[in-house]
Amino acid sequence: MSSDFWNARYATEDYIFGTAPNVFLASQAALIHPGMQALAIADGEGRNGVWLAEQGAQVHAIDVSRVALGKARKLAAARGVTLDFEQADVLNWDWPEATYDLVAAIFIQFTPPPERDRIIAGIRRTLKPGGVLILQGYTPKQIEFATGGPSNSANLYTADLLRTWFGDWDILHLNEHESVISEGSHHHGMSALIDLVARKPA
Repeated sequence: MSSDFWNARYATEDYIFGTAPNVFLASQAALIHPGMQALAIADGEGRNGVWLAEQGAQVHAIDVSRVALGKARKLAAARGVTLDFEQADVLNWDWPEATYDLVAAIFIQFTPPPERDRIIAGIRRTLKPGGVLILQGYTPKQIEFATGGPSNSANLYTADLLRTWFGDWDILHLNEHESVISEGSHHHGMSALIDLVARKPA
């Protein structure tokens, strides 16, 4: 999906995924400490990166859409926090090695393999030893619900897939569940979700 696609999708005054943080991310607040370096991947209109900054994290938020980043900057200003925003395509981004204490990867299922494998490799590279990944995505059953996310099952996650990617890390939490979510107009209703918290070995 090109930057033009995302710019068109975000070209509305409304925050299409809302301004509140993702519920699962917010549930992990105990892992977030003032001063930690956090990366918010494909952060869109800023709801998650801004919330992380409100917890005291030093946030680097990246997204391919300049329109989304403009809205994110407005949200950050309204909330009184500062983030390092960067317009970047994560498929071609130079993931800095061992840089972040936390990576937030919330609904980043916009690409299938093999391109997706580059993102996973980037996450593994960019977390510091001892750093934490917080991830939420959709499972293949989400296609039945059609309440958000991709329609291509190859983009979606299973517990076995996440264990394949991060099984050599300390998996603190891994759960597949069906829950109602309300995240703006684009993530709304009963959803088939999977949650992961994993710590990179020190």
